Amino acid sequence: MGKKIVVELPEMLKLPEDEVEERVKVELAIRLYERGILSFGQARRLAGLNKWEFIELLVREGSGIPYDEEELESDLEVLGELS
Repeated sequence: MGKKIVVELPEMLKLPEDEVEERVKVELAIRLYERGILSFGQARRLAGLNKWEFIELLVREGSGIPYDEEELESDLEVLGELS
């Protein structure tokens, strides 16, 4: 497994204590994905979400849906096979 990082967060966080870790992981995953530091798969795993949950989260956050040229080519191949 990965490295464990311990961070002290200010008391002013307006989150229930039992939600802090999950929320920080989700926020970090989104921002690192947006900046290209984490891949889509890495970010969704950090957030603890499956592919579709992470896509929904990105849409809600205004980050858009990830779809690259490789995925397009794969989809076109599948469509060609179905025709």
